[in-house]
Amino acid sequence: MTNKLLTQLVKLCHQFNQHIKKLSKTRYLQRSKTFNFLLSLTVGIIVTTLGITTDWATTGTSTLTYKTSWIGNTFGSGNLRVQNNIEAMYVAPDGTVYTNSHWDEAGMEAGIYKDGKVIGALGDTHGWSRGGGKAVTANSKYVYIGMTQGSRGKTNEDYPPEGTTWHSVRRYDLSGKPAPFPNGRGWDKSMLITSTKSEVTGLATVESELYVSDFAANRIRIYDTDTMKELRNFTVANPGAIAVDPQKNLWIIQSKNGSNPVNIIHYSQSGKQLSQQIADIVEPTAIAIDHQGKLLVAENGPRQQMLIYDIKDQPVQVGSFGCNGGIYVGVPGEVRDLKLYGLTGVGTDASGNIYINSDGFNKSGTDLRKFSPSGKLLWRSLGLIFVDNADADPKTDGIDLFTKQEHYLMDYSKPAGKQWTYKGYTLNAFKYPQDPRLHTSPDATFVRRIQGKPFLFLTDMYSSFLQIYRFNPATDGQVAIPAGMFVGSNGADKKFLTGNWPPHQPEKGEWIWRDRNGNGTFEKNEYDRSKDYPYLGGWWVDSKGDVWKALRTQDGTSIRHYPLQGIDPKGNPIYSYSSMEKQTTPSIFNDLRRLEYFPQTDTMYLSGFTVDHPAFGDDTGVAGSEIARFDNWSQGNRTPRWRIMIPYDSTGKREVSTAAISVAKDYVFAVTVKTAEVYVYNAKTGVQVQQLKPGPEVGSESGWIDIPYGIRAFRRSNGEYLVFVEENWKGKVIMYRLAE
Repeated sequence: MTNKLLTQLVKLCHQFNQHIKKLSKTRYLQRSKTFNFLLSLTVGIIVTTLGITTDWATTGTSTLTYKTSWIGNTFGSGNLRVQNNIEAMYVAPDGTVYTNSHWDEAGMEAGIYKDGKVIGALGDTHGWSRGGGKAVTANSKYVYIGMTQGSRGKTNEDYPPEGTTWHSVRRYDLSGKPAPFPNGRGWDKSMLITSTKSEVTGLATVESELYVSDFAANRIRIYDTDTMKELRNFTVANPGAIAVDPQKNLWIIQSKNGSNPVNIIHYSQSGKQLSQQIADIVEPTAIAIDHQGKLLVAENGPRQQMLIYDIKDQPVQVGSFGCNGGIYVGVPGEVRDLKLYGLTGVGTDASGNIYINSDGFNKSGTDLRKFSPSGKLLWRSLGLIFVDNADADPKTDGIDLFTKQEHYLMDYSKPAGKQWTYKGYTLNAFKYPQDPRLHTSPDATFVRRIQGKPFLFLTDMYSSFLQIYRFNPATDGQVAIPAGMFVGSNGADKKFLTGNWPPHQPEKGEWIWRDRNGNGTFEKNEYDRSKDYPYLGGWWVDSKGDVWKALRTQDGTSIRHYPLQGIDPKGNPIYSYSSMEKQTTPSIFNDLRRLEYFPQTDTMYLSGFTVDHPAFGDDTGVAGSEIARFDNWSQGNRTPRWRIMIPYDSTGKREVSTAAISVAKDYVFAVTVKTAEVYVYNAKTGVQVQQLKPGPEVGSESGWIDIPYGIRAFRRSNGEYLVFVEENWKGKVIMYRLAE
């Protein structure tokens, strides 16, 4: 009853306000005693009624109970969780794993793992123009990593001068604290500067000596592990990762140079090149020596295996670990214990246990595994999410979730953080080397069923494109096959997508690509061209498969509608500029940012900046200041059923703004940028009914929302709502479960 009363009151207030605005324009009524009396009386009634409904308004915001969970990271809270990527690793004899990477959003570029847990991190690798790298090693006393230090305008505090970057080796104790040394550089004197031209590409220790690959100088430099003074150096072309054999000689990955193929070469400690080498390998990314003195090589070519070599004399491959073909053997993309993908690290401990890290392709995320000597999986640590969000397959009622590269299977009966199982890796870099995910950085997923078939639609942080993927389990298993793509306009002097990808793209205007022959390759006759306004506000794909685009223009027709024209014989959805519709934008908006249309009810939800509440500056990426609902949209109605203010700081300080919106059945969800709080509104009335904040399950914390589709909502058949929120700070997607 009170809910209905409040709804009627809100509607009455809105109507009354409109009448007052009209009436107050006349000078007579502005001076009229009757007018003032009616105004006072009406305000009194409203205040009294609000008093009656105060209890409901207070408790009404709690009518939706919720719990917090997460997907994509083994650990949901705390500073020690699986890092975004592992680009290099070293395994100590006791099974401690030391890692390194160029970037981790929460500052854990270099982690310490043991027994399936994150037990520490190497400090001060993030911020102040610092970053990690792709080399790491350790001895019984110290950990050494390759890292970068950029300028800060503070040369008096021993930062590089402007325009200079130090590529360094930084030394730590085994607990992860920086370990300074005489003549060390940097603010805490723990850095050894090896180059200002290229990063450290390999590290290894032999007794009291530290070996460093100086790629730009084509040299291996040797330092004392305690004093960090250079002892000697020798020439090696394009040196990379280093491993030390039982004879204390070096095995070095030599990167491809022009027509010279990649090799693994052999050197003595003094710098003499030895005769042994390994040339029959496609893409070695990491090497190590196992407890028996055999050489382990991460083969990141089509085999996707760890190769094992006997190196007592001429190297002979004596074994391999992992399935030949990696994750693409058997059911392509299906996750299995021995199916590897995107190898970046290998090693063993003193007991012969095997450690392998898969990073996917184009840095898909960390997948660190430990196996027994017989090949049994002992533990697995996953950090699969970075700048991404999830969406649910409507056909399976939210049991299947997808992010831009991963497929998860959900069991909602399990505890928070345990509901998800990593089911599939949907990118095949070998079969589809032109997959847009290998050449761009998409960050949000729409999952749609079109004519009963599943499709993924991906866009990016700037709404600059919309990528389309289809599935064919019979031929490609779990893999999402490139099917189509919308791209913004190419300018007169600059392409929207720079570089050599994709081939054959039109020089001017915007384009739609469709994979007409079904091979996942961009070909000359597969582009549809147009010239349209390039300033994008947002994308939407409705339940029928129609594509919608919001343009940030004030010409009155800033909505583009691309009706689905069918599915071609190869399984690709068909869109064209010839069938595109330009639709009228409601006059209340002067900067449209987001839209969600529901054809079943002919309802349109729009968000953006309005004439009444304009933007302060450009505020790119923000969802706007208002959301409005329009009924009977296709019949031409542009009068809102309701319009509501959403969090937006109009003072210019930008402390509060709304990043993204999502509509599911009876509720509208909006998430703020800096606080990552979710505002829940009744879809019928626009009245706020709840506010969601990260719960204790995820440490009651979240990073900023960085993407325009940082929230996705889905209503399950049992009435439960799933709300997915981007959380790339700690490398996961937060999932709220709401029950009415």
